[in-house]
Amino acid sequence: MGGVPSTPRFADSRPQDTAEYLIATFVGEKSFPLASDFWQKLLELPLSLHWPSHRVHQACEAFAQNNCYTRHLAKILIHLTWCLQECISSSGTASVAIMKAINAVYISSVFLKYLIENAESENFEELHLSLDESEPLPKEFVLDQNIENLVMHSVLSFIALVDVSPHTYNLHQELLNFMLVAMSTQLLSVPSLGPKDVHPFIDAAMTEESSLVCSVVRRLLLNYITRPRISVNSSSYSIFSEENQPGVLQRVGSAAATIVLLPFNYLVSSNGEGSSNPLTDCSLLVLLVLIHYHKCVENDESITDRSDDSATSDSLAKSSTHFTVNPYCNALENARDIEFGHMDLEGNAHSGPVVRLPFASLFDTLGMYLADETAVLLLYSLVQGNSGFLEYVLVRTDLDTLLMPILETLYNASKKTPNQIYMLLIILLILSQDSSFNASIHKMILPSVPWYKEHLLHQTSLGSLLVIILIRTVKYNLSKLRDVYLHTTCLATLANMAPHVHRLSAYASQRLVSLFYMLSRKYNKIADRRDDKKGNLTEQDSFAEDMSAELHIYTDFLRIVLEILNAILTYALPRNPEVVYAILHREEVFQPFKSHPRFNELLENIYTVSRWFLCQNLYILSYIKYLDLAYHKDR
Repeated sequence: MGGVPSTPRFADSRPQDTAEYLIATFVGEKSFPLASDFWQKLLELPLSLHWPSHRVHQACEAFAQNNCYTRHLAKILIHLTWCLQECISSSGTASVAIMKAINAVYISSVFLKYLIENAESENFEELHLSLDESEPLPKEFVLDQNIENLVMHSVLSFIALVDVSPHTYNLHQELLNFMLVAMSTQLLSVPSLGPKDVHPFIDAAMTEESSLVCSVVRRLLLNYITRPRISVNSSSYSIFSEENQPGVLQRVGSAAATIVLLPFNYLVSSNGEGSSNPLTDCSLLVLLVLIHYHKCVENDESITDRSDDSATSDSLAKSSTHFTVNPYCNALENARDIEFGHMDLEGNAHSGPVVRLPFASLFDTLGMYLADETAVLLLYSLVQGNSGFLEYVLVRTDLDTLLMPILETLYNASKKTPNQIYMLLIILLILSQDSSFNASIHKMILPSVPWYKEHLLHQTSLGSLLVIILIRTVKYNLSKLRDVYLHTTCLATLANMAPHVHRLSAYASQRLVSLFYMLSRKYNKIADRRDDKKGNLTEQDSFAEDMSAELHIYTDFLRIVLEILNAILTYALPRNPEVVYAILHREEVFQPFKSHPRFNELLENIYTVSRWFLCQNLYILSYIKYLDLAYHKDR
């Protein structure tokens, strides 16, 4: 494999031998021009050889060694472009062109994957995405752009313009796999983005016109919403036949699949608990990679040095960098509900192409698959960036469709990644900034919450459950993650909700008071550690400074909790008697902080309101008892 192949006998040879020869020739030393019939034979063969993985690896090694001379990667990508153009012109009905395109994208994916993984240069020169100047070109073909631009334009055009059908399903799937492989160059970059970073394929995707970009974003989202499926048995190609051992191109596909999730893992880690639909999963992965890519470029600014008083001035070049506009991110952020026609929510017409989607279907789909981290990232991207979708979410009357999966995921935080927890908490924080959201979640009553095991929650409001889960997340963070930012996000969400709390349950009220107790224990531990170290002169400065900073942070946290309780008592006291009962029941928790200069005012108000409430209730109880005694006396 990889050596000089023996002369084939096409007339009497078995198809397996012919395929073996053609693959060996493709990775070998001999270069075939674009117009050679070798490419047609390679792409039209139903390649179904059963090769073990080590032979595929040997082929990749040979290809990497010879590609710099043969430029076969660039040539097969050009043939892939031609096949896709034929498929687009026939609207996906040309079976031969589809088969050739599938073979081309299979082969391209596996060898491109190997070259990217083993690249040593920063600009991926090992790909050799160009033809020699002496390369003869077909008369009708003019290479007026980079090959990476040519192939990405064709791939994106096919995805956007050709509908997913039983005939095109497999090609759509493999093109999405190819895109993930091609865009995986980001994995080999340093963590900090710089203007010298080169990512040929995704950079090419960023240069597409806005009309094509919007069509691609729409198609990928529709794939996610509609979740098209097709039986493998419906395929007419032998490379998709179901056998115990995969064929060579199936093996190529398997090898390419090992990198499919890697570009997305650069952003988040998918736990695989959600959808098992390959086309749906890949569509979402490609979309997320596209919208979260940031291209750093360098620009020169001229500044004038006027340090001396002479009339002459020296112009100095000041180097600076900035991120270019991501057209896919813009398209997603400007997407509009298809129900609103050509007007946005404010009644203003949009100029230029706009992605129009069924927000209702998207909302329902996200609610069904939020166990998958990819869905969480998509929801975060929409809520954070698309004001139209955020407003749509806020006016839905069935907010439990989204909130229940979010809260269940936070309940199982120990099984999730920190990234997923952060995104969910930020989503809740954004939603809690709307007063109608805070009011509506307390009106929605849940008959039961079967996944909550610590306490039987019966006829609990969605708002009470949200308070319980946020406090539980803080407790988990105290013991495991110890992340100050997570504390801040949870407490900020609770603070946004506080003025709108309505009939908070007894259990949620108790957990709210216990939150102050948990944070106060952490506060006291930090204070004790700081005091214990004061006698150590060698560690006093640095340690005391760190402890003081941490103590200040937890002082702020305690004050926020007191402000939450104070807001409930100030704005919603008649509707929340259980909060007062919880405060009175655990009054000793607040006593040590009554004299604290940052807490005394808030605690004084809490005590005043709660005691007034208690007195009012005692007065009412006394009056009822008096009436009862008077009634019996008259009898």
